[in-house]
Amino acid sequence: MARAKKGRAISGWLVVDKPAGITSTAVVNKVKWAMDAQKAGHAGTLDPAATGVLAIALGEATKTVPYITDALKCYRFVVNLGAATTTDDAEGEVIAREAARPSDAQIEAALVGFRGDIEQVPPQFSAVKVEGERAYDLAREGEAMILAARPLWVERLQLIARPSVDQVELEMVCGKGGYVRSIARDLGEVLGCLGHVAWLRREWSGPFTAGEGISIEEIDRLAKTGELDAWLKPLELGLADLPELPCTPEGAVRLKNGNPGMVLTSSASYGDEAWASYQGRAVAVGVYKAGELHPSRVFN
Repeated sequence: MARAKKGRAISGWLVVDKPAGITSTAVVNKVKWAMDAQKAGHAGTLDPAATGVLAIALGEATKTVPYITDALKCYRFVVNLGAATTTDDAEGEVIAREAARPSDAQIEAALVGFRGDIEQVPPQFSAVKVEGERAYDLAREGEAMILAARPLWVERLQLIARPSVDQVELEMVCGKGGYVRSIARDLGEVLGCLGHVAWLRREWSGPFTAGEGISIEEIDRLAKTGELDAWLKPLELGLADLPELPCTPEGAVRLKNGNPGMVLTSSASYGDEAWASYQGRAVAVGVYKAGELHPSRVFN
């Protein structure tokens, strides 16, 4: 006999405005406890020192996490010029210094090379796996690694402010897998002055914004109450970038059983990934083919 799962079968998204000094995993665990949820996960790690949007998926919403992970994200950050650190941010030890300081015009010119399709080497202290181990674990042991460059789409990277000659504030909109710390490091190298991240905030991630996020303090205050449940957003928001295909009652039944189901008229083209809805609720995600959705994920 199967063991009953602990917690509530609650589904949806809780948008957290993560503070500095706590890991993304710790936030997930706190939300799972506070909402007494059976299942929880996040859509994109933030470094412990970073703040801003951390979208927590609960229950069936965890099936939509890949779509938020793949969505565009916006970061606001400040780069300290003049020094490189072991972690590419202010948490690490300084390993080199340079006296040169670029002008605003030089910074603007250098940013051009960081837009569009670029190749980016992750920081030594990152979650990238090296022969089955996390890079940050190897880095803490003092092991130097040669990490492979990874592709990144940078839709926008612009100079926002120049707080001082030693700092520059930037905003970046990018796709999946971007490391802001690598941008700071590489920009400093291109400018000949070195650099690292002073602070970092994720302003938005897909459909979720920092302004709508709940604080850790509020989560603690409202834990185990219906008031916290009121912050929950529908799981369908995780599918915002896919075409929605309303389906027939018969189609909904077939889809929930894992079979192709009939959908109504839609803007989706043959072979597109889309999601089927019935009475406004997500039924399944799959591939659209000639009036039917062929499911790959089914929502209970």
